[in-house]
Amino acid sequence: MASPLSASDFLTALRAEGLEVVEVGDWRHHHRNHKGPWGPVHGVMIHHTVTRGSARTVEICRDGHPGLPGPLCHGVITKDGTVHLVGYGRANHAGLGDDDVLRAVIAEKALPHDNEANTDGNRHFYGFECENLGDGEDPWPEAQLIAIQKAAAAICRRHGWTQWSVIGHLEWQPGKVDPRGFTMAWLRERIRDRLK
Repeated sequence: MASPLSASDFLTALRAEGLEVVEVGDWRHHHRNHKGPWGPVHGVMIHHTVTRGSARTVEICRDGHPGLPGPLCHGVITKDGTVHLVGYGRANHAGLGDDDVLRAVIAEKALPHDNEANTDGNRHFYGFECENLGDGEDPWPEAQLIAIQKAAAAICRRHGWTQWSVIGHLEWQPGKVDPRGFTMAWLRERIRDRLK
């Protein structure tokens, strides 16, 4: 079990991994902590946004929408590979997921199939939303893919986690498809290589 990094340590970890980071507004104090605890944290969750346009994507992920208040993640990774920090603390990104998956993440082993939604993921995962339409056709630029790898590796490195602590939303909650356009097995291999 791990306590969440401080906002300053989170920012430092991302920059130490070589990422271009933009701080959006008062991101350090923008959270949903009044809805429940944040932590202990056990992993990093990757999403796609189903949006187009970096400025609009960052705005939506920071502010949310009528049915789901923001922040919708901790960092938004845009097509150019920039990480935009939009919130820190509990964020509306993971929702309810499978407790068997959480146990596998904690044990850092291969994930079982997600078949139920009975566990609060917003409490236990850092979240990165990645700008992409999620239709399987919208391209993933190399700069963005590298930034996703670096961001996940930065958090794993700081906590002493392996690549098995990085999951996709589709591996957590039945019915989710994100991220679409690359596999999580592919991403975890690259994170493993970065952590060597």
